[in-house]
Amino acid sequence: MCDTCGCGSDGEAVLRKPGEGGGHCHASDHDHHHHHGASGTRKVEMEQDVLHENNLLAERNRGFFEAKRILTLNFLSSPGSGKTALLEKTIPLLKEMVPVAVIEGDQQTTSDADRIDALGVPVIQVNTGTGCHLDARMINRAVRELPLQDCSLLCIENVGNLVCPAMFDLGEAMKIVVISVTEGDDKPLKYPYMFHEADVCILNKTDLLPYVDFDASKCRENAMRVSHGLEWFELSVKTGEGVEEWVAWLEKRLPER
Repeated sequence: MCDTCGCGSDGEAVLRKPGEGGGHCHASDHDHHHHHGASGTRKVEMEQDVLHENNLLAERNRGFFEAKRILTLNFLSSPGSGKTALLEKTIPLLKEMVPVAVIEGDQQTTSDADRIDALGVPVIQVNTGTGCHLDARMINRAVRELPLQDCSLLCIENVGNLVCPAMFDLGEAMKIVVISVTEGDDKPLKYPYMFHEADVCILNKTDLLPYVDFDASKCRENAMRVSHGLEWFELSVKTGEGVEEWVAWLEKRLPER
């Protein structure tokens, strides 16, 4: 069991290719008892051990990506913010200039991997079962199944969760946090660790701003209070507004072939 967040992510995640279906599979068969209460010191020590092991493997992943000049992006958000839709809009604009591959993370199903597969790029689904985040070991296993090319782009879509994924380094070059105008402009203050760890924040679904009680300027201000150097983009995947600016920024960071 992952004693950092209480999920079963230290077991074997299930790797699936698009179209293989999504049977009910758990990431771990370990007993999932939580250790709350008087043994607070023990919990802190176990948390450090879990993160230490993950971080060592993340550095291994990072060394592999850097050696092959693969720009690796870790996309994070709460469920429904539009990570997959953003990839569907971004990848067709980039895949002619650079090879693109995707790792999709969800507890069950291959539905997101099926959507990415339709774009004609290599993709593999990681089903975490009871796990609420991807970790470095899952990425290490998934990378072995993908036909990654040198000087390419690897997009990792993490499990929808604004808490645990922020704590687990995967070996990525950048963390991209996606939020939407339907979630509340105080989201950066309620989940500060995620926004502190992120390199980029994308505010999605701006086409809904006239219909929701959301202050985009206030949300950006809150995000900048948490992380002063955060790159900020406002866009609508549905209408395409703002997507060009995001893609242009990303193009400058792609490895030259």
